[in-house]
Amino acid sequence: MLDIKYIRENADKVREAALWKNLNPTVVDEVLKRDYKRRELLSTVEQLRALKNKIDRKLKKERDDALIKESTEYKNQIKKIEPELKKVQKEFNELMLQIPNVPTDDVPKDPEGLKNKLVREWGEKPDFDFDPKDHIELGTSLDILDLDRGSKVAGYRGYFLKNEGALMHMGIMRYAMDKLTSKGFTAIIPPIINKADAFINSGQFPWGEKEAYALDNKEQEEGEMARKYLAGTSEVPLISYHANETLSEKDLPLLYSAFSPCYRREIGSYGKDTKGMYRVHEFTKIEQVVICKNDLEESIQWHEKLAKNTEEILQELGLPYQVLLMCSGDMGEPHVKKYDIETWMPGRGSFGETMSDSIMGDFQSRRANIKYQASDGTIKFVHTLNNTAIPSPRILIALWENYQQKDGSIKIPPALRSYVGFDEIKPKKTKSDA
Repeated sequence: MLDIKYIRENADKVREAALWKNLNPTVVDEVLKRDYKRRELLSTVEQLRALKNKIDRKLKKERDDALIKESTEYKNQIKKIEPELKKVQKEFNELMLQIPNVPTDDVPKDPEGLKNKLVREWGEKPDFDFDPKDHIELGTSLDILDLDRGSKVAGYRGYFLKNEGALMHMGIMRYAMDKLTSKGFTAIIPPIINKADAFINSGQFPWGEKEAYALDNKEQEEGEMARKYLAGTSEVPLISYHANETLSEKDLPLLYSAFSPCYRREIGSYGKDTKGMYRVHEFTKIEQVVICKNDLEESIQWHEKLAKNTEEILQELGLPYQVLLMCSGDMGEPHVKKYDIETWMPGRGSFGETMSDSIMGDFQSRRANIKYQASDGTIKFVHTLNNTAIPSPRILIALWENYQQKDGSIKIPPALRSYVGFDEIKPKKTKSDA
């Protein structure tokens, strides 16, 4: 969330940010109203407590019926105000969670999400001398993908990866993890069943709650009934990894690479990419998360480094890609700045999103209460960033389609061969071929 002091001093800018992100800006006014009332009630309660404490100190020295009556009156006034203060504070807290982050000045301002800016491109698109297949045809013909049985077992958007397809899925995860650990990232496998607090801390809730799979059962924890959800990215648990901690500046930045399954309901995307593996309910990815000092320039540098890590992976895999600076309407509510990295997919005849790289500023750390003690002794909220290193099966679409051969086989890029154990995927021999 944003600092309430920042909202007070930059109300117009925050309203504009809400408009740019296609949100209702009146939430800013509602927050300011509750903030004014909250501070007014707090001031009144503090004044009454000060007066009561002053009288109580006198009563410790001598008993005085008039003073006792006055102390009781102050106590009753406080009791009368506290429920209203509690109500206003609750409303204030809930509204603060609905205030989006403010984009940097270089982010294109467009609430419709149509003005994403091309930053750079890499690679040569394959020029086939045959009619190329899409990943569905390739996967089916090579017996590495089964969508029909996936749908039968899991329902809409279900799939089975088989044979070399399954091995590629596992191999590419290990390949990406090895690359990141060599760059100083700490490898993590986080819990993916998370309490609602973790989703609030990361900024996934309240906006993305409809996209999350909620577990119907509630478990008794710490005297409360806590509902849990399946996370759509390991960013969710990783942000809460250091929740309510005060770190030391000398230990920053903290670099994490997390492997996890991911679950998203994909509400609102029916009719879009309904066939194949591009838009599915469950997938796997490795996420990069950085926790660094509260310094926008340093965050911008890390933003570029994280993008470079992902681009190195795509370059080593020989996959053409483009990097887009996302406009305000096509970035999430918690984002300060965001790149999407899209990989060429011949079956689509276009680039398809495979990774995203985001600066969050101190938006998440204020929610999660992650601070650090700076070298000058001051306490500050950390900055957080995240970037997808590799997602599967979406990256398999690009690999299969770009590396397909005229005979129906798929070549494996050299960087992956030692991780998957084969150089190509060949058409299977049937009994009639034998």
